[in-house]
Amino acid sequence: MTISRLKIDRERLKTLKRLERQIRYRFRNKTLLNQALTHKSFANERSKSKIGDNERLEFLGDSVLGIVMSRILYDECPGHDEGVLTRYKSQLVSGAMLARIAKNLSIGDFLLLGKGEETSGGRKHLSNILCALEALIGAIYLDGDIKPAFKFISSVFKLELGLVKEGKGSKDYKSILQQAALKKHQTIPSYKIISEIGPDHKKHFIVEVLISGKRSGIGSGSNKKVAEQAAAKEAISNIEADGF
Repeated sequence: MTISRLKIDRERLKTLKRLERQIRYRFRNKTLLNQALTHKSFANERSKSKIGDNERLEFLGDSVLGIVMSRILYDECPGHDEGVLTRYKSQLVSGAMLARIAKNLSIGDFLLLGKGEETSGGRKHLSNILCALEALIGAIYLDGDIKPAFKFISSVFKLELGLVKEGKGSKDYKSILQQAALKKHQTIPSYKIISEIGPDHKKHFIVEVLISGKRSGIGSGSNKKVAEQAAAKEAISNIEADGF
């Protein structure tokens, strides 16, 4: 698919160049980068301008991430069988891991959002930054093919790959949170699905965790279990910040 080079104003170009320096990749087609950061709410508000959102790029980026991560693990873990490699890959492309990387890159700061999405705190919504990260991978692939996409993924996942190989990449945050809640409030957390976002082939679940009826954390993931773990992890961070 050819993406036309729509005109981007000077201030937006400065913002995009700042992200390019951060990710160490310079786009030949800046429209691709801009589209990777365009939420559907922004595109819908400017439908007459024919601005595309990032959902198609997200679809492509998800596939690119999968094949690149498989190759990285194949090369980095020669002594492990298929089962171990599958487990490692599942941890590395989980919603919690992608959210961590997206936050490290401050993806939310570069998003184009509609007015409603902006006022509702859309720059911090996990579903938005996860989508943008995968769309960014798809945009890099379209702009420069697999080599720069491989380089980018290898770079941003380097730390996480090391943690996973050391057995530190995945924790049962739900169990940790349950122990803390029992100790402090003599109750156990409950989880509730707030929404399901995305097409049927690629759902993102948004889940909140409640302790004594009060929201303590919120998380996103490709399935309910992953989203619950992400919510529990956020709750633990909030608890630690409050001196639980």
